[in-house]
Amino acid sequence: MAAFLLWVLLLVVCWPLALLALVLYPLVWLVLLPFRLLGVAVDGVLTLLRAIVFLPARILGGGPRAARG
Repeated sequence: MAAFLLWVLLLVVCWPLALLALVLYPLVWLVLLPFRLLGVAVDGVLTLLRAIVFLPARILGGGPRAARG
């Protein structure tokens, strides 16, 4: 009987939380979208800078294959 009462209590407490999560998830996703776009842009800039810095070494033949032997 105690297990049943715990399940009923869980149902009563958690279904509003589940509905709240369903409603808030798209809003949180929209709020975080600019930060994701900013992350993609920063990653692209850092990748470009890394390519520019390592370009002389790649031209001179020091690539990943040369390090292996």
